[in-house]
Amino acid sequence: MFESLSGKLQGVFKNLRGLGKISESNVSDSLREVRMALLDADVNFKVAKQFIEDVKEKAIGQKVIQSIHPGQQVIKIINDALVELLGSTHASLEIDPKPSSIMMVGLHGAGKTTSSGKLAKWLTKQGRKPMLVAADVYRPAAMDQLETLGKQLEIPTLVCRGEKDVLVIAQKAQSHAAEQGCDVLIYDTAGRLQIDEVLVEELVQLKNKISPQEILLVLDAATGQEAVNVASHFDEALSISGSILTKLDGDARGGAALSMKSVTQKPIKFAGAGEKLEDFEPFHPERMATRIL
Repeated sequence: MFESLSGKLQGVFKNLRGLGKISESNVSDSLREVRMALLDADVNFKVAKQFIEDVKEKAIGQKVIQSIHPGQQVIKIINDALVELLGSTHASLEIDPKPSSIMMVGLHGAGKTTSSGKLAKWLTKQGRKPMLVAADVYRPAAMDQLETLGKQLEIPTLVCRGEKDVLVIAQKAQSHAAEQGCDVLIYDTAGRLQIDEVLVEELVQLKNKISPQEILLVLDAATGQEAVNVASHFDEALSISGSILTKLDGDARGGAALSMKSVTQKPIKFAGAGEKLEDFEPFHPERMATRIL
């Protein structure tokens, strides 16, 4: 991911470093190339436009143009803006009260169930005692998958086969967690191929029932622009607390990662970069920016 964007930005930076003096005109030329690189990487149009405006305003200040290494200064401004675009600082999970609840939401195929397992594994390493809750009442396969993950990770998992009411499942989960001494409940909720009223209604009811500390939107990084639309819809309906980007190891263009924070104003909290359960880590904007640049 990001290889194409990285290559294009490196080209722009090489040109900037080669300039002894810079002017508003050659800054504009460089930024036009940066803008095209962002759009080619499937970054949201409005996000790319705002990014370039912000960088340009800082880059054509007198201090930069008259400095000893103006090209290097402009590169630093682009780097800082990229970190800001990705979320400026790492955003941790807000799960202080015990027991805490986390709702995993997203479209079908984004990687919700696998991410639920990965998150449970990560929480175990942090000294927490998670419990996985199968809250997708439409797909028996999702229940089976979560149960398999639970066994593999040796993490308590609640599966209520045949139960069609998520609120009943939530009630059982709370009792079950108390009996088992679990302090974080991870609800793997239903997905759809696209957002519809029935799904949203069910998720809102579940949210009202469990009052989750976190609502994490699981997004396939390869979906680009579409991921931004999905995020906006879910955020409108549920007021998500953050997102998990999956499949960052793919060869997609990476626009979703660069657009998400700007569009939803909610941080990317974790990134999944592989099939294995350990291929999952907290998202650090500055590290991601370094990877891109």
